[in-house]
Amino acid sequence: MNDFLHVHSRSLLILGLALPLPLGLAGCARAPASAPAPAAPTPVLVSQPIEREINDYADFTGRTAAVESVEIRARVTGYLDKINFKEGTLVKKGDVLFEIDPRTYQAALAYTKAEVERLKSQRDLDSIELHRSEDLMRRGAETRENYDRAAAKRSGSGAALVAAEAQLQRGDLDVGFTKVTAPISGRIGRTLLTVGNLVQSGDQNGGTLLTTLVSVDPMYVYFDVDEHTLLRVRQLIREGKAKSARDAKLSVTLGLANEEGHPHQGAIDFVDNQVNPRTGTLRLRGVFPNKEEALTPGLFARVRVPIGEPHQALLITERAIDTDQGQKIVYVVNSKDEVTSRPVRLGANHGGLRVIEDGLRPSDRVVVVGLQQIRPGAVVAPKLVSMPISGAESPQGTPGATKPAD
Repeated sequence: MNDFLHVHSRSLLILGLALPLPLGLAGCARAPASAPAPAAPTPVLVSQPIEREINDYADFTGRTAAVESVEIRARVTGYLDKINFKEGTLVKKGDVLFEIDPRTYQAALAYTKAEVERLKSQRDLDSIELHRSEDLMRRGAETRENYDRAAAKRSGSGAALVAAEAQLQRGDLDVGFTKVTAPISGRIGRTLLTVGNLVQSGDQNGGTLLTTLVSVDPMYVYFDVDEHTLLRVRQLIREGKAKSARDAKLSVTLGLANEEGHPHQGAIDFVDNQVNPRTGTLRLRGVFPNKEEALTPGLFARVRVPIGEPHQALLITERAIDTDQGQKIVYVVNSKDEVTSRPVRLGANHGGLRVIEDGLRPSDRVVVVGLQQIRPGAVVAPKLVSMPISGAESPQGTPGATKPAD
Protein backbone atom coordinates (compact mmCIF):
# COMPACT_ATOMS: atom_id res chain seq x y z
CA MET A 1 0.00 0.00 0.00
CA ASN A 2 2.77 2.36 0.88
CA ASP A 3 4.59 1.50 -2.37
CA PHE A 4 1.43 2.25 -4.34
CA LEU A 5 1.02 5.65 -2.67
CA HIS A 6 4.67 6.49 -3.30
CA VAL A 7 4.45 5.63 -7.00
CA HIS A 8 1.16 7.49 -7.35
CA SER A 9 2.55 10.60 -5.69
CA ARG A 10 5.62 10.67 -7.98
CA SER A 11 3.37 10.33 -11.07
CA LEU A 12 1.25 13.25 -9.98
CA LEU A 13 4.38 15.37 -9.38
CA ILE A 14 5.73 14.64 -12.88
CA LEU A 15 2.35 15.39 -14.40
CA GLY A 16 2.14 18.65 -12.47
CA LEU A 17 5.54 19.75 -13.77
CA ALA A 18 4.79 18.78 -17.36
CA LEU A 19 1.45 20.54 -17.66
CA PRO A 20 2.81 24.14 -17.50
CA LEU A 21 5.34 23.53 -20.35
CA PRO A 22 2.97 24.09 -23.29
CA LEU A 23 1.66 27.18 -21.59
CA GLY A 24 5.23 28.48 -21.03
CA LEU A 25 6.18 27.75 -24.62
CA ALA A 26 3.10 29.40 -25.86
CA GLY A 27 3.87 32.43 -23.74
CA CYS A 28 7.41 32.72 -25.20
CA ALA A 29 6.24 32.68 -28.81
CA ARG A 30 6.63 36.10 -30.63
CA ALA A 31 5.12 37.61 -33.70
CA PRO A 32 7.18 37.37 -36.96
CA ALA A 33 9.94 40.14 -37.16
CA SER A 34 9.48 42.98 -39.68
CA ALA A 35 12.08 43.57 -42.53
CA PRO A 36 15.11 45.73 -41.49
CA ALA A 37 15.21 49.33 -42.70
CA PRO A 38 17.67 49.94 -45.61
CA ALA A 39 21.11 51.28 -44.55
CA ALA A 40 21.83 54.92 -45.27
CA PRO A 41 24.29 55.58 -48.13
CA THR A 42 27.90 55.90 -46.97
CA PRO A 43 29.11 59.52 -47.11
CA VAL A 44 32.28 59.97 -49.18
CA LEU A 45 34.20 62.89 -50.65
CA VAL A 46 34.76 62.89 -54.40
CA SER A 47 36.84 65.09 -56.69
CA GLN A 48 37.22 65.44 -60.43
CA PRO A 49 40.72 64.92 -61.92
CA ILE A 50 42.80 68.04 -62.41
CA GLU A 51 43.71 68.71 -66.03
CA ARG A 52 46.89 70.69 -66.55
CA GLU A 53 50.01 70.95 -68.73
CA ILE A 54 52.93 68.95 -67.35
CA ASN A 55 56.35 67.80 -68.41
CA ASP A 56 57.44 64.21 -67.77
CA TYR A 57 60.73 63.72 -65.96
CA ALA A 58 63.18 61.07 -64.76
CA ASP A 59 65.04 61.08 -61.45
CA PHE A 60 68.68 60.08 -61.02
CA THR A 61 71.40 60.30 -58.40
CA GLY A 62 74.75 61.96 -58.92
CA ARG A 63 77.77 63.66 -57.37
CA THR A 64 78.86 67.26 -57.47
CA ALA A 65 82.30 68.12 -58.83
CA ALA A 66 84.29 71.31 -59.29
CA VAL A 67 84.49 72.76 -62.78
CA GLU A 68 88.20 73.43 -62.21
CA SER A 69 90.40 71.44 -59.83
CA VAL A 70 94.15 72.02 -59.47
CA GLU A 71 96.90 70.29 -57.53
CA ILE A 72 99.33 73.01 -56.50
CA ARG A 73 102.97 71.99 -57.08
CA ALA A 74 106.15 74.08 -57.32
CA ARG A 75 108.02 74.58 -60.60
CA VAL A 76 111.40 74.95 -58.87
CA THR A 77 113.15 73.03 -56.12
CA GLY A 78 113.96 74.75 -52.83
CA TYR A 79 113.10 75.13 -49.19
CA LEU A 80 109.65 76.42 -48.31
CA ASP A 81 109.99 79.91 -46.88
CA LYS A 82 106.43 81.29 -46.46
CA ILE A 83 102.76 80.29 -46.59
CA ASN A 84 100.55 83.26 -47.44
CA PHE A 85 96.98 81.96 -47.05
CA LYS A 86 94.56 80.58 -44.49
CA GLU A 87 93.53 77.01 -45.11
CA GLY A 88 90.02 76.52 -46.46
CA THR A 89 89.49 80.12 -47.56
CA LEU A 90 88.72 81.63 -50.94
CA VAL A 91 91.66 82.86 -53.01
CA LYS A 92 91.82 84.75 -56.27
CA LYS A 93 93.74 83.90 -59.40
CA GLY A 94 97.29 85.28 -59.13
CA ASP A 95 97.44 85.36 -55.32
CA VAL A 96 100.83 84.28 -53.94
CA LEU A 97 100.22 81.08 -51.97
CA PHE A 98 103.75 79.83 -51.18
CA GLU A 99 107.22 81.35 -51.31
CA ILE A 100 110.36 79.25 -51.81
CA ASP A 101 113.77 80.56 -50.76
CA PRO A 102 114.82 82.52 -53.89
CA ARG A 103 118.49 83.32 -53.04
CA THR A 104 120.02 80.50 -55.04
CA TYR A 105 118.05 81.46 -58.14
CA GLN A 106 118.72 85.16 -57.66
CA ALA A 107 122.47 84.46 -57.56
CA ALA A 108 122.25 82.36 -60.72
CA LEU A 109 120.31 85.15 -62.39
CA ALA A 110 122.92 87.73 -61.47
CA TYR A 111 125.68 85.50 -62.88
CA THR A 112 123.77 85.05 -66.12
CA LYS A 113 123.23 88.79 -66.45
CA ALA A 114 126.98 89.36 -66.12
CA GLU A 115 127.67 86.65 -68.68
CA VAL A 116 125.31 88.32 -71.11
CA GLU A 117 127.14 91.62 -70.73
CA ARG A 118 130.50 89.90 -71.28
CA LEU A 119 129.25 88.20 -74.41
CA LYS A 120 127.87 91.47 -75.72
CA SER A 121 131.32 93.00 -75.37
CA GLN A 122 132.91 90.01 -77.08
CA ARG A 123 130.41 90.22 -79.91
CA ASP A 124 131.12 93.93 -80.39
CA LEU A 125 134.87 93.27 -80.45
CA ASP A 126 134.49 90.43 -82.94
CA SER A 127 132.35 92.71 -85.13
CA ILE A 128 135.11 95.36 -85.16
CA GLU A 129 137.76 92.79 -86.05
CA LEU A 130 135.56 91.40 -88.84
CA HIS A 131 135.13 94.88 -90.37
CA ARG A 132 138.89 95.53 -90.12
CA SER A 133 139.71 92.19 -91.79
CA GLU A 134 137.18 92.88 -94.52
CA ASP A 135 138.72 96.33 -95.21
CA LEU A 136 142.23 94.91 -95.32
CA MET A 137 141.18 92.11 -97.66
CA ARG A 138 139.70 94.64 -100.13
CA ARG A 139 143.07 96.42 -100.19
CA GLY A 140 144.89 93.10 -100.59
CA ALA A 141 146.58 93.29 -97.22
CA GLU A 142 144.61 90.39 -95.65
CA THR A 143 144.32 86.78 -96.62
CA ARG A 144 141.02 85.08 -97.21
CA GLU A 145 141.78 82.59 -94.42
CA ASN A 146 142.13 85.31 -91.79
CA TYR A 147 138.93 86.93 -92.97
CA ASP A 148 137.03 83.65 -92.67
CA ARG A 149 138.35 83.16 -89.14
CA ALA A 150 137.16 86.65 -88.15
CA ALA A 151 133.74 86.01 -89.65
CA ALA A 152 133.39 82.66 -87.83
CA LYS A 153 134.48 84.22 -84.55
CA ARG A 154 131.85 86.96 -84.95
CA SER A 155 129.10 84.38 -85.63
CA GLY A 156 130.20 82.30 -82.62
CA SER A 157 130.10 85.22 -80.21
CA GLY A 158 126.66 86.20 -81.53
CA ALA A 159 125.34 82.68 -80.97
CA ALA A 160 126.82 82.54 -77.47
CA LEU A 161 125.08 85.80 -76.66
CA VAL A 162 121.73 84.44 -77.80
CA ALA A 163 122.21 81.34 -75.61
CA ALA A 164 123.16 83.49 -72.62
CA GLU A 165 120.09 85.69 -73.13
CA ALA A 166 117.90 82.57 -73.19
CA GLN A 167 119.55 81.40 -69.99
CA LEU A 168 118.88 84.83 -68.50
CA GLN A 169 115.21 84.51 -69.38
CA ARG A 170 115.14 81.04 -67.79
CA GLY A 171 116.79 82.38 -64.65
CA ASP A 172 114.27 85.21 -64.46
CA LEU A 173 111.43 82.66 -64.70
CA ASP A 174 112.98 80.52 -61.97
CA VAL A 175 113.13 83.48 -59.63
CA GLY A 176 109.45 84.17 -60.40
CA PHE A 177 108.56 80.51 -59.84
CA THR A 178 109.82 80.73 -56.27
CA LYS A 179 106.47 82.45 -55.64
CA VAL A 180 103.77 79.84 -56.15
CA THR A 181 100.59 81.60 -57.27
CA ALA A 182 96.97 80.46 -57.60
CA PRO A 183 96.25 79.47 -61.22
CA ILE A 184 92.47 79.83 -60.70
CA SER A 185 90.07 81.49 -58.30
CA GLY A 186 88.43 79.15 -55.79
CA ARG A 187 88.60 77.58 -52.35
CA ILE A 188 91.96 76.28 -51.21
CA GLY A 189 92.53 73.12 -49.20
CA ARG A 190 94.83 72.34 -46.34
CA THR A 191 98.59 72.80 -46.49
CA LEU A 192 100.37 69.49 -47.03
CA LEU A 193 103.83 70.89 -46.23
CA THR A 194 105.05 73.25 -43.53
CA VAL A 195 107.70 75.96 -43.67
CA GLY A 196 111.30 74.68 -43.76
CA ASN A 197 110.64 71.53 -45.77
CA LEU A 198 112.32 70.84 -49.09
CA VAL A 199 110.00 71.25 -52.05
CA GLN A 200 110.73 69.18 -55.14
CA SER A 201 109.73 70.51 -58.54
CA GLY A 202 108.13 68.38 -61.19
CA ASP A 203 104.87 66.74 -62.20
CA GLN A 204 102.77 64.18 -60.30
CA ASN A 205 105.50 61.56 -60.36
CA GLY A 206 108.21 63.60 -58.68
CA GLY A 207 106.89 66.97 -57.61
CA THR A 208 105.83 67.80 -54.08
CA LEU A 209 102.08 68.34 -53.66
CA LEU A 210 101.57 71.52 -51.66
CA THR A 211 97.77 71.82 -51.57
CA THR A 212 94.67 71.62 -53.75
CA LEU A 213 92.45 74.32 -55.17
CA VAL A 214 88.91 73.96 -56.56
CA SER A 215 86.60 76.44 -58.20
CA VAL A 216 83.24 77.11 -56.52
CA ASP A 217 81.06 78.82 -59.12
CA PRO A 218 79.66 77.25 -61.25
CA MET A 219 79.52 73.59 -60.13
CA TYR A 220 79.28 70.35 -62.12
CA VAL A 221 77.02 67.41 -61.27
CA TYR A 222 77.74 64.05 -62.91
CA PHE A 223 74.95 61.45 -63.11
CA ASP A 224 74.28 58.22 -65.00
CA VAL A 225 71.17 57.55 -67.12
CA ASP A 226 69.94 53.95 -67.30
CA GLU A 227 69.60 52.20 -70.64
CA HIS A 228 65.79 52.01 -70.55
CA THR A 229 65.42 55.78 -70.10
CA LEU A 230 68.10 56.42 -72.71
CA LEU A 231 66.24 54.35 -75.34
CA ARG A 232 62.95 56.01 -74.44
CA VAL A 233 64.41 59.50 -74.88
CA ARG A 234 66.04 58.61 -78.19
CA GLN A 235 62.70 57.29 -79.44
CA LEU A 236 61.07 60.60 -78.49
CA ILE A 237 63.85 62.48 -80.30
CA ARG A 238 63.28 60.44 -83.46
CA GLU A 239 59.55 61.15 -83.25
CA GLY A 240 60.20 64.87 -82.84
CA LYS A 241 58.72 64.94 -79.32
CA ALA A 242 61.97 65.80 -77.55
CA LYS A 243 65.26 67.60 -78.18
CA SER A 244 68.74 66.17 -77.84
CA ALA A 245 70.95 67.55 -75.08
CA ARG A 246 73.80 67.60 -77.62
CA ASP A 247 71.92 70.03 -79.86
CA ALA A 248 69.93 72.17 -77.42
CA LYS A 249 70.26 73.56 -73.92
CA LEU A 250 68.11 71.33 -71.71
CA SER A 251 67.23 72.40 -68.18
CA VAL A 252 67.87 70.15 -65.19
CA THR A 253 67.09 70.54 -61.50
CA LEU A 254 68.95 69.34 -58.43
CA GLY A 255 68.25 68.70 -54.76
CA LEU A 256 70.64 67.88 -51.93
CA ALA A 257 70.12 65.29 -49.20
CA ASN A 258 68.68 67.81 -46.73
CA GLU A 259 66.49 69.69 -49.21
CA GLU A 260 62.87 69.24 -50.23
CA GLY A 261 62.29 68.91 -53.94
CA HIS A 262 64.83 70.15 -56.46
CA PRO A 263 65.46 73.87 -55.80
CA HIS A 264 68.64 74.30 -57.86
CA GLN A 265 68.26 75.12 -61.57
CA GLY A 266 70.92 74.21 -64.13
CA ALA A 267 71.49 72.88 -67.64
CA ILE A 268 72.98 69.76 -69.24
CA ASP A 269 76.27 70.64 -70.93
CA PHE A 270 77.80 67.23 -71.65
CA VAL A 271 76.63 63.80 -72.84
CA ASP A 272 79.17 61.00 -73.07
CA ASN A 273 79.80 59.30 -76.41
CA GLN A 274 79.16 55.69 -75.32
CA VAL A 275 77.27 53.57 -72.81
CA ASN A 276 79.33 51.97 -70.06
CA PRO A 277 79.06 48.21 -70.77
CA ARG A 278 79.67 47.31 -67.12
CA THR A 279 76.77 49.36 -65.74
CA GLY A 280 74.57 49.84 -68.80
CA THR A 281 74.42 53.60 -68.17
CA LEU A 282 75.34 56.78 -70.03
CA ARG A 283 77.23 59.54 -68.19
CA LEU A 284 75.75 63.05 -68.32
CA ARG A 285 76.85 66.29 -66.72
CA GLY A 286 74.89 69.29 -65.56
CA VAL A 287 76.27 72.72 -64.71
CA PHE A 288 74.68 74.80 -61.92
CA PRO A 289 75.24 78.39 -60.75
CA ASN A 290 76.71 78.41 -57.23
CA LYS A 291 77.06 82.03 -56.18
CA GLU A 292 75.78 81.26 -52.68
CA GLU A 293 78.08 78.22 -52.43
CA ALA A 294 75.24 75.86 -51.56
CA LEU A 295 77.05 73.17 -53.57
CA THR A 296 80.40 71.67 -52.62
CA PRO A 297 82.42 69.13 -54.64
CA GLY A 298 81.64 65.53 -53.69
CA LEU A 299 78.06 65.97 -52.42
CA PHE A 300 75.32 63.42 -53.11
CA ALA A 301 72.67 64.96 -55.33
CA ARG A 302 69.20 64.09 -56.58
CA VAL A 303 68.88 65.09 -60.23
CA ARG A 304 65.61 65.54 -62.10
CA VAL A 305 65.70 65.68 -65.91
CA PRO A 306 62.63 66.70 -67.97
CA ILE A 307 61.75 64.23 -70.74
CA GLY A 308 59.88 65.28 -73.87
CA GLU A 309 57.76 68.34 -74.52
CA PRO A 310 55.02 69.67 -72.15
CA HIS A 311 51.59 68.03 -72.65
CA GLN A 312 48.12 67.91 -71.09
CA ALA A 313 47.48 65.27 -68.42
CA LEU A 314 44.97 64.24 -65.72
CA LEU A 315 46.18 64.25 -62.12
CA ILE A 316 44.66 62.92 -58.90
CA THR A 317 45.76 62.70 -55.31
CA GLU A 318 47.78 59.70 -54.16
CA ARG A 319 45.23 58.96 -51.43
CA ALA A 320 42.63 58.06 -54.08
CA ILE A 321 44.73 55.18 -55.44
CA ASP A 322 44.16 51.64 -54.21
CA THR A 323 45.55 48.23 -55.18
CA ASP A 324 43.56 45.15 -56.18
CA GLN A 325 45.58 41.98 -56.89
CA GLY A 326 48.58 43.98 -58.02
CA GLN A 327 46.50 46.31 -60.23
CA LYS A 328 46.29 50.00 -59.37
CA ILE A 329 42.65 51.12 -59.20
CA VAL A 330 40.52 54.10 -58.23
CA TYR A 331 36.89 54.18 -57.12
CA VAL A 332 34.57 56.20 -59.35
CA VAL A 333 31.00 57.20 -58.47
CA ASN A 334 28.63 56.93 -61.45
CA SER A 335 25.43 58.88 -62.18
CA LYS A 336 23.43 56.54 -59.88
CA ASP A 337 25.82 57.25 -57.00
CA GLU A 338 27.13 53.68 -57.24
CA VAL A 339 30.79 52.88 -56.68
CA THR A 340 32.69 51.29 -59.57
CA SER A 341 36.28 50.06 -59.58
CA ARG A 342 38.39 51.54 -62.39
CA PRO A 343 41.87 50.14 -63.31
CA VAL A 344 44.32 52.94 -64.07
CA ARG A 345 47.86 53.31 -65.40
CA LEU A 346 49.98 55.62 -63.26
CA GLY A 347 52.49 58.19 -64.40
CA ALA A 348 54.93 60.42 -62.55
CA ASN A 349 54.30 62.44 -59.41
CA HIS A 350 53.90 66.19 -59.89
CA GLY A 351 53.68 68.34 -56.77
CA GLY A 352 51.83 65.81 -54.66
CA LEU A 353 49.52 64.70 -57.49
CA ARG A 354 49.87 61.53 -59.54
CA VAL A 355 49.50 61.52 -63.32
CA ILE A 356 46.90 59.06 -64.64
CA GLU A 357 48.00 58.02 -68.10
CA ASP A 358 44.99 55.80 -68.81
CA GLY A 359 41.69 54.84 -67.14
CA LEU A 360 40.05 58.17 -66.22
CA ARG A 361 38.07 60.96 -67.88
CA PRO A 362 38.05 64.62 -66.79
CA SER A 363 34.38 64.35 -65.76
CA ASP A 364 34.79 61.28 -63.52
CA ARG A 365 34.01 61.65 -59.82
CA VAL A 366 36.87 59.96 -57.99
CA VAL A 367 36.53 58.97 -54.33
CA VAL A 368 39.31 60.75 -52.44
CA VAL A 369 38.23 60.17 -48.82
CA GLY A 370 36.32 57.18 -47.44
CA LEU A 371 37.91 54.38 -49.48
CA GLN A 372 37.98 52.02 -46.53
CA GLN A 373 34.20 52.27 -46.07
CA ILE A 374 33.09 51.39 -49.61
CA ARG A 375 33.12 48.52 -52.06
CA PRO A 376 32.25 48.21 -55.76
CA GLY A 377 28.47 48.33 -56.24
CA ALA A 378 27.76 50.16 -53.00
CA VAL A 379 25.51 53.22 -53.05
CA VAL A 380 27.16 56.28 -51.52
CA ALA A 381 26.34 59.89 -50.71
CA PRO A 382 29.07 61.78 -52.58
CA LYS A 383 30.15 65.30 -51.73
CA LEU A 384 32.18 67.10 -54.38
CA VAL A 385 35.34 68.82 -53.11
CA SER A 386 38.51 70.18 -54.66
CA MET A 387 41.17 67.61 -55.42
CA PRO A 388 43.38 67.35 -52.29
CA ILE A 389 47.14 67.26 -52.60
CA SER A 390 49.04 64.46 -50.87
CA GLY A 391 50.82 65.72 -47.78
CA ALA A 392 48.28 68.49 -47.18
CA GLU A 393 45.54 68.40 -44.58
CA SER A 394 42.36 66.42 -45.35
CA PRO A 395 39.40 68.46 -46.65
CA GLN A 396 37.01 69.81 -44.01
CA GLY A 397 34.14 67.51 -43.10
CA THR A 398 35.86 64.32 -44.20
CA PRO A 399 34.20 61.13 -42.99
CA GLY A 400 37.58 59.51 -42.51
CA ALA A 401 41.17 59.78 -43.73
CA THR A 402 42.86 57.09 -45.78
CA LYS A 403 46.48 56.16 -46.16
CA PRO A 404 48.02 57.10 -49.52
CA ALA A 405 48.71 54.17 -51.80
CA ASP A 406 52.23 52.90 -52.07
